[in-house]
Amino acid sequence: MSDRTNERLSVFKTYKLYVGGKFPRSESGRVYEVTDSKDNWLANAPQSSRKDARDAVVAARKAFGGWSGATAYNRGQVLYRVAEMLEGRRDQFVREVADAEGLGKSKAAAVVDAAVDRWVWYAGWTDKIAQVAGGGNPVAGPFFNLSSPEPTGVVAVLAPQESSFLGLVSVVAPVIATGNTAVVVASEKAPLPALSLAEVLATSDVPGGVVNVLSGRTAEIAAPLAAHQDVNAIDLAGADEALAKELEIAAADNLKRVLRPQPVDYAVTPGTERLTAFLETKTVWHPTGALGASGSSY
Repeated sequence: MSDRTNERLSVFKTYKLYVGGKFPRSESGRVYEVTDSKDNWLANAPQSSRKDARDAVVAARKAFGGWSGATAYNRGQVLYRVAEMLEGRRDQFVREVADAEGLGKSKAAAVVDAAVDRWVWYAGWTDKIAQVAGGGNPVAGPFFNLSSPEPTGVVAVLAPQESSFLGLVSVVAPVIATGNTAVVVASEKAPLPALSLAEVLATSDVPGGVVNVLSGRTAEIAAPLAAHQDVNAIDLAGADEALAKELEIAAADNLKRVLRPQPVDYAVTPGTERLTAFLETKTVWHPTGALGASGSSY
């Protein structure tokens, strides 16, 4: 028999968006070519439209009630499950990160390991941040005065352009760890690790709509998100200075919280800044009871 019987057609991966727990193509039908550091073709990625951005916000808002209402401990379990699933697909992500960022296999493996560890790190913070960012306040009078952090709502996240995976995880995980839902705009040049992460999220107990992943031209997708009246906050990590200024002006229309781009070494263990960036503080006064003659309450 001919040797051709052993030949197989290459099975190319079809990358799709992730919106509301489903994997649609862009409603515009557009795609764009993604290449590696040597300009070799890797895949065609969906080029999201303004309509895709609006659909993602609707999905994120729908998921917000259930996710923000879950216990912090439960959210930690879900984030830890993401780390578990990533560990099981480690080889795939090592290949994709190596291609996306022009890294050797060992350096790409270190990036993926750090991203897995970052999910675990934020999973551990879900039920602790309330004690760090909130607590009892000393006041004069027979009152308890308690401050408690609450999630802001729907957060648009522009993922870092260069750190396609570790940077991505470092900006997405803290948003959802604190009970927010996210619309993520993947790195324009290197979106494939983000689109593959969506497949992990879909099988990691993360409810549909909690994280929505869009790929395409960052400026095109970010503009409607910054101006959207139902987006409560925006992380501009993946915007350059000129785009960040435009988006910050648009975000002011409904008083969005804005986290401006800043130099970040994503390889370093983060602090709590990104956890608290998208939290609101609710303060409650409660009477302790009448004061006795001695000044003590009873």
